[in-house]
This record gives sequence, C-alpha cells and structure tokens, in this order.
Amino acid sequence: MKLSIAIASIFAPLSCYASYERIAGYEPGSQVTDHNAIDLDQKSIETQLALQTEESFDKAEEIYNNGGHSKSYAKILLTEPTGLRLPLAKGTPVSGTTTSGESVTGKLYSDAEAGDRTIKIQYKTLDVQEMYVGCQVGSLPPNEHVTFGCFDAAGTISIDGGDDTYEYTYDVATDNLNGRTIAGFSTSAEEKQLSGCPGCPYAEYKKYYDYYGVADYAHQWVSAALDGESTNFANGNADFSKYSLIGRSEAVKKATAYMNIYMYVIREFEDAIDDCQKGCIDCNDDPVHAWDEGVAFYTGSELGTDGKGSGKLVYTLADKRCQNYGTCGVNGDEMEGTSFINHELFQLFTLGNYNLVTGQCDIVRKNVDEIVNLMAVPLIQGTLRYSYKVDKLSGAEKEAAEGAVFAAAVLPRVAACSPEDAQVIYDNMMVGATTTEHAAVKEAFENNYECMNINGKLVGGLFNDATGTYYEGAEPKADKSTKQSNSSLVVGLSVAFGVIAALALMFIVRMITREQAGKPMFMDVKAVDA
Repeated sequence: MKLSIAIASIFAPLSCYASYERIAGYEPGSQVTDHNAIDLDQKSIETQLALQTEESFDKAEEIYNNGGHSKSYAKILLTEPTGLRLPLAKGTPVSGTTTSGESVTGKLYSDAEAGDRTIKIQYKTLDVQEMYVGCQVGSLPPNEHVTFGCFDAAGTISIDGGDDTYEYTYDVATDNLNGRTIAGFSTSAEEKQLSGCPGCPYAEYKKYYDYYGVADYAHQWVSAALDGESTNFANGNADFSKYSLIGRSEAVKKATAYMNIYMYVIREFEDAIDDCQKGCIDCNDDPVHAWDEGVAFYTGSELGTDGKGSGKLVYTLADKRCQNYGTCGVNGDEMEGTSFINHELFQLFTLGNYNLVTGQCDIVRKNVDEIVNLMAVPLIQGTLRYSYKVDKLSGAEKEAAEGAVFAAAVLPRVAACSPEDAQVIYDNMMVGATTTEHAAVKEAFENNYECMNINGKLVGGLFNDATGTYYEGAEPKADKSTKQSNSSLVVGLSVAFGVIAALALMFIVRMITREQAGKPMFMDVKAVDA
C-alpha cells in the first residue's frame, strides 16, 4: 500500500469529529476562515488589472495596500464629547446593530484609552467560510461591497455585554477597513521574518533578503510594477517602464500571489515552530493556529472544502503547472488532476498539525524544510515554461513578464547555491531581456537541484499536447537528482505501531480540544432526546 493511501485511511475515522470546515481536504484545528479569504483580495486585484487602464491599476493598488476581505473592522466616532468613560483592552466584546437591522458582535481591534472618541471594532468571524463575515468593504469598488453585516451608519453600541452604552456615527462606505492586506505580508517582513521573532531570521526568507538587499522586496516589486517604475535592489532589479499595461499586469498578479503571499505562508509555518513547546500537549494551540493560517494562505477560500474550486494562490499554481509538466496525480506521472506537489504538501500539512499538537517540535522542523522545498517546484516549472515560450514559441510581452516574475520568485534560492547560475537565469528572464535562451536557464536550474534539495523528477519536462511528447530540449532531467525519494511522512511515524499510537493520541487530543471549545464529541443521548 502506498504511504499516502495508508495515512489517509488511518486518519479517515477522525474526519467525523472535525470541528472546523476543511480547507481543500485539510482539517484545521482552529478557525481560519478569515485568513482563508485573503484570496478574495487577490481575485479583486486581478479583476481590476484585467480592465487594463491606469485608473484600474490605481484601484488595484488600493486593494493591494488596504485590502477588502480579511480582518474587517469598523472605525466609529462616539458622539459623546467626553468619549470613553474607562480604558478598554484589545479584544473587549462590543455589540450593536447592522445596516439590515440585525444584531452584530465584534471586539475592540486595539487598546483604547479613557476619553478616546474614535475606536475600532473588529467584526466577529464565523466557522463557515461562505458566511465568514458580513462586512467586506475596505478599498473594494462599490459593486463588490458586502454591507449587510456592517454596523449601521449610526446607532448604539454596548461594551462588554453590559449596560455601558455609547451613541456613535460613521460612514459605512469609507470607515469599514481591513487589518490584513497582501501588501502587509511583505511590509511586515523585517519585523516578522528578519529580526523580530524568536527564530529570526528565518532561513528561507534570509536567502531572499540577502539576494534583494531589502526586507520588503516583494512589496517593492509589486509597487514598481503597478506604477510602471524601477526597483532598487542589490540584485534582480526590474524596470517596469519597459512594459505596457499587459506586462505590468502579469508582473503584479503573479508577484502578489507567488512573492508576497508565498513567503508569508512559509513565515506562518516558521512561526508555528517558534511557538511550539516540546512535549506539551496542552499548550500548543497557538502553533496549531499559526500552522492552520499557513495552510489557509497557501490554499485560499475559492478552492472550497474539497479543493475542487478555482483558486488564485500557490495551490492552484501547482495544479496548473503539473498539467504542463505531467506531474499530476499521486505518482506524479499524470497530465491532469491534483498535482503530486499538493498531494505531498497536504500530507505534510496534516502531519505537521499532529506533530505540533503533540509537541514534537524537532520533527516539525523537518516537516517545514520539506514543505519549503516542495513549494519551490511550481516556481521553477513556471520559469522554465515561460523561458521556453519566449525562446521557442514566439512568446511576447505577456509571456516574458510571466517568466520574469516566476524567476524573481525563485532566483534567491538559486543564488544561495550559485550566484553565477542565478545571474544566468536573471540575464535571460529579467524584465526587458533582449534575448532568452531556454537551454541556458534549464541548465542553470539543473546545476543546483541537489543543492536546493529539489528532486528533478518532481519538476519533470515541458509537455507538448499536440505531439504527445516533451518539447525538444525541454525533457526531464535524468540523473541521480531525479530518483524518487520516499515520502516525508515517514518522519515521526517510522513504524506501523507508531502510526497506531499516533491515531489514538490524535483522537484523545481532538476530544479534549472539542470539550474545551464546547463542542463535545460525545453527548448524553437522553439529554438530547429530552
């Protein structure tokens, strides 16, 4: 029996105890519906870019910087001149009435002092993705606003469920904002990935920081592409004045997903390790939540609970590229379906969740390292595919721009192994490159598969649907770097008895978790019947 099937069958009995909706098959141990919705910002940005006007690019930039779907909060003005009577802590419950006359609950977004008149109230999010929050405004265009769950334009709020009430007013269309943005994934990198965390600097992020020379390299790339300007990096610069709106559009929509969000996915997994307490079953809720966030940012809400939807983030990229390279399916040798990369990643996501719950922090480190290696494969495939299109298939600005951003998303990994090979890839794939030689790009990558811990078999070869063979010169690499390795899931579950023990422990942990959350697995049947 294949290990992937074995693991799935072993953990299948736990599915009936799921507390939260699955994310493309993954069972989170915490509520991350709001995080999962970040792909809706990506979707809104792409909608604006598709209009291909400077005005729509401005709107795309507003959504990119300010958001519209994640961590929604209202900024209201208390009408009493004296403001708050007492200081209030972040997280204090607040309730009121919506624009549709229904009750609405939330919590203080941040600490507030006595006398403050302007306060921020974060809306409560629900476990069900389809109705995770009823207020989505931010910088979205009016036709995308969702306001039935927003606080009414004027009314009364109640603080902490008591008699402490205040009259307020605000503008529904301009004062409903968002605390989580795609830009923020990069602008926060210095604090959250370089110097302000227990495990900082995170190893993968450090490669990108060392290469580009700036902490917010992804944000600077996207901003320059939106504005048609140049970056100012130590390496890998891009002059977007060389592109029309067509090329700039591709440079933006792929960078937001595959540079900004991509690296933040990795950051969440690293954060989970930072929070993990070895050997402690009762104190690992925080790392599990961070881990769940990483899976949510990798996947997005559009894919649904089973992964059958049409997504916008890295999960979907992996599935698209496997169709070009014949690396779909559980064996990585099919032309359609779920990519082998996603099959492997979601097993690792599940195993990482288990290892965090049980406090096996050292094993989680191994899980994350393999996740990072697997996540890089679609970026390599994308770079190779568009280098071939530009070189051999008369690709124009659109294809050149797509290749440039895929290269930008993976070049630091190559540079950490060989600055010379990274330069070869950059010279051929950079924005405005005068020539592109696919063979040189392919060789430069293949020189470094072993160093990058990339199995060349997982990259595969670019497939020609018309001939039913690989494109000439784009065949898979065939050497020791393409030998199929055993799945990473053997880590931590090295023997069958260990797996059985893991199942039993996972069941107990789930039972405890649900009891604490007020959602017990087992209930008094008589009480229910009564």
